[in-house]
Amino acid sequence: MTKSIVISGPPAVGKTTVAKGLANEFNLTYLSGGDVLKELAKEQGFEVDGDDWWDTKEGMKFLEQRESNSEFDKKVDEKLIELFKNGGMVITSYTLPWLVDDGIKIWLDGSHDSSTKRMQTRDNMSSVEAFEVTKERYDKNKMLYKKLYDFNFGEDVSVFDKIINTDNLSADQVIELSKETVRLLL
Repeated sequence: MTKSIVISGPPAVGKTTVAKGLANEFNLTYLSGGDVLKELAKEQGFEVDGDDWWDTKEGMKFLEQRESNSEFDKKVDEKLIELFKNGGMVITSYTLPWLVDDGIKIWLDGSHDSSTKRMQTRDNMSSVEAFEVTKERYDKNKMLYKKLYDFNFGEDVSVFDKIINTDNLSADQVIELSKETVRLLL
């Protein structure tokens, strides 16, 4: 059985890009934890169009709903843990690294300014709007996961096999560093 890999980090740091690159390189199945959560949002009547739905007003509204009802997150995490343990996956997730003991765990680190610029370019937003969205998502998720699982998202990185600061690297360079890490640990 092939180990699974989990990629985590703050919003708009490049998790999806790296995860898809690793899935392609090592012939693994890519899964976004956010996509599983979006399916639950869809069941609740939310319009979940586009990869960057989380950055919309609807996405932020769902985040507020999750703050008052942790069942969404618990359901998603149970499913992700099961899939992760089966092996052969590359999963992007905010919580999974703290909830599983095995596999390969990579934290993509980056400054808030860097995430803001990525989101601004990716989502065609103003710099002010991108800054506010990334900050709100990071802060709310951090509070949510502290309350739900009692870990400090973004601060406690002791569970990770590799930490990559993405600030001064291209996407290709981050993917290459991630591939090197996986080759060493696979």
